[in-house]
Formats: sequence, C-alpha cells, structure tokens
Amino acid sequence: MKNQGNGGGKQAAGIRAAGMVEDGSAIGLGTGSTVLYAMEEISRRISEGMRVTGVPTSHQAAIRARAMGIPLATLDDFPVLDLAIDGADQVDPSLRLIKGRGAALTREKCVADAARRLVIVADEAKMVSCLDAVVPVEVIPFAVTPVSCAITALGGTPVVREGMKKDGPVITDNGNFIIDCAFGRIPEPARLESMIEALPGVLSCGIFSGYAGKTVVIVGGTGGCRILSP
Repeated sequence: MKNQGNGGGKQAAGIRAAGMVEDGSAIGLGTGSTVLYAMEEISRRISEGMRVTGVPTSHQAAIRARAMGIPLATLDDFPVLDLAIDGADQVDPSLRLIKGRGAALTREKCVADAARRLVIVADEAKMVSCLDAVVPVEVIPFAVTPVSCAITALGGTPVVREGMKKDGPVITDNGNFIIDCAFGRIPEPARLESMIEALPGVLSCGIFSGYAGKTVVIVGGTGGCRILSP
C-alpha cells in the first residue's frame, strides 16, 4: 500500500492495527490522531457486522467512539482486554515508549496493563535509538511543588503544562496537573520510571517500559507499514 506524506503513513498503520481486532473482542482505545484512523476502520467493520466493545482511555476517545457507533464499556466491565490500540510520542529499539502528549497517560497505562496485547501505531518520526522526549508526569495539584523539586533533583527540568484556549494548567480527565519533564537522553527508562512513580503525589509518568514483551508496533511510512515485535 502506497501512502503520501505523514498522514498517509498514520492512516495505513491505523488500518493495519484495526485489522488485528477480532470479532467479539474487548479492546482499549487510545487517545490521539493516529488511533483515530484505527477507530474509523473499526467503525466500518462494526457496520458490516463485527462485534467489538471499546474501553476508551479519555473523554476525547469516548466522544469519538460514540460518534462512530463503537459500543463502550469500562475496566470494571472488562478488567482483562484482548488488546489495546494506542499511539506513542517515542519508541526505542526495545519497544519502550514515551507517551502522554495528550495528557491521558494514567488511563492509557491502566489500559495497557489490562491488555493481553498492546498495539502501538506510530509513524517513522517516532522511532528513536534512545528515548529523549519530554516525560509527562501526572501529579495531584497538592504535590506539584515538591514533585517538581524532586524531578529537578533527578536531573530533570519540570514545567507545569499550560492549557490552550484556557488560562492556567492543563487539567487531566482525573482532575490532576501534568508536569512535563525534560531529561535529555534516557539510557535507563525503567529505572527513571520507577523513581518518578515512587514520588508521593505522582499518579504515573509517561515512560512505558514494562510492556515490551506484549507490544507490537505498527510503523507507517510513505512505503506502507512495517511491524516490530519482541
């Protein structure tokens, strides 16, 4: 399949991910533009008779899914999911991820943990030799200052994310703040993830290092798709 430009690569990858969804399955639905293409294809297949239940990772994903006619549930209904489809900000050669640009990282991590398989849809620009993107951290408002100080002590540069078309901080679907933390190159993602998530007041961070064994990455490019797996 030939695609022109970045959008074409994302679309091809999203359609390929949707093709991994089986009839009768319960799936996690990630947040972001790349997953949107997968949802559109899932919606088309539902119109042809396929039965699927989606567990959205954000209000945005839920709104989109409802508009497309995808039946929804929660992790209360499906604590184990057949697979989850999501995007990533960066992917390294060991299939460790940085996620959270859409501020849905905590729910995305819950869904990733619940899924038997995690299908990541990405374009070539997201593939890197070493993770070095900004790491989003979801933190309760009460703990923003001490967490920011602790992040600085870990070698990071923390910045509270500000809203667009809204004064003040971004508020997550869980009612918390996002601190974007720049560390530069991250040679030991699992170690940094553990250190950040051990801080009091932190719900989760955007490093996903523990799911590589069940992760499949579909990389969309101008020449089609390639599949990366453990």
